[in-house]
Amino acid sequence: METLRFDLSKTGKPFKNLNAVNGGPWHRRHADDQYRCNLEDYKAACIPFSRNHDSAVCGIYGGPYSHDITCIFPDFDADPYDPSSYDFACTDESILVCLDAGTETFFRLGQTIEHQIKKHGTIPPKDFLKWAVICEHIIRHYNEGWADGLRLNIRYWEIWNEPDLDPDDAANKRTWGGTAAQFFDFYATAVRHLKNCFPDLKIGGPALAFDESWADAFLAEMRRRNVPLDFFSWHIYCTGPSEIMQRAERLRKMLDSHGYPQAESILNEWNYVKGWTEDFLESVKTIHGVKGAAFALACICEAQKSSIDMLMYYDTRPSVFNGVFDFYTYEKLPGYYPLYWYGMFYAMRGEIRAENTIENVYSLCGADEDGKILAAVVYYNDRDDAPNKTVRPDFGKTGTYELYILDAQHNGEFVGMTKDLTLDMQVNSAVLIKETE
Repeated sequence: METLRFDLSKTGKPFKNLNAVNGGPWHRRHADDQYRCNLEDYKAACIPFSRNHDSAVCGIYGGPYSHDITCIFPDFDADPYDPSSYDFACTDESILVCLDAGTETFFRLGQTIEHQIKKHGTIPPKDFLKWAVICEHIIRHYNEGWADGLRLNIRYWEIWNEPDLDPDDAANKRTWGGTAAQFFDFYATAVRHLKNCFPDLKIGGPALAFDESWADAFLAEMRRRNVPLDFFSWHIYCTGPSEIMQRAERLRKMLDSHGYPQAESILNEWNYVKGWTEDFLESVKTIHGVKGAAFALACICEAQKSSIDMLMYYDTRPSVFNGVFDFYTYEKLPGYYPLYWYGMFYAMRGEIRAENTIENVYSLCGADEDGKILAAVVYYNDRDDAPNKTVRPDFGKTGTYELYILDAQHNGEFVGMTKDLTLDMQVNSAVLIKETE
């Protein structure tokens, strides 16, 4: 048996926004024929932000009439100052459904990735400043009521997505059809215009796919041009929390060294992926099962201790990357419980970090205003044949605790009350502990 010790007198920082996601609830406000809906389950997870990237491929979010700039402003030659040039209806609906769940939109200003043989929206705009003016009016629609709009105070506005993807594949540029130099000009033009219009909003990007040398050149060029950066967004798909945390620290140092110490580091796409070719099918199966859930919770636990300011799981839209909701029934999958459990920690006073570590065991702990403990312990290992572990959380006091188990036999359900916190844990399992008295 291995003991995980906590000193309840050492309350640390508040819990960060680590159960944010890509994708909103699957619900239609405008229709009565709702036979399937996950709005209440989504709401119960206390998801703080939903990034709307890739939403334009999903009919439940408005499909090809929503979110992307080319969907909202379909004729680039139209007048960007004329409300009739814009089509906001489906994007409005999707954002309001998120708000019904208590979730703010993290608005990606750009285009959905294009896997098709011919690219359309990912081709660089022919007039960068006009593109920025279009985005200005989209922001005014959602925050200032322009064009029969809304007043939602959407705070985060992200410029583009994964411009570093496919740098050497001229025939198949899925996200940015131009060069890095063109993107630097485009990004600088857009940010300068939007920050001039909205100095108090958080405007950033570029949703880096993977290329850290590209990121270094991007940050150096933005600093040379004195372009503001409220947040730096980036992505990673991998099989272990340590890979995420190591990249996070490298990027944090890069931001600091280029003069952006105040820029938030936002990981807004992440999930379990072992490989993109032969291993991709295994990756998809893992995402949808308890191992994928254990991976997700382990990453959340480690991110709380890291320089990451926000995590956004990819994703909760109907897709192969969704380990949260079943595609057909909308019922909860094992991956729902890391998000749902973490949402409970927002009510805690702050993080209580474990005093020691156990290999492949990750934890979260907090206490509410009455001193009652909430803790999560997860045992994650990418080796499926790893042996079971017996773990004993030690909070330095006795108490009575509710236990909720997530493993091969239990889907996050309540299993009983106990005073003995000796946990016999299978590999890739998790336990939620709630003190009652």
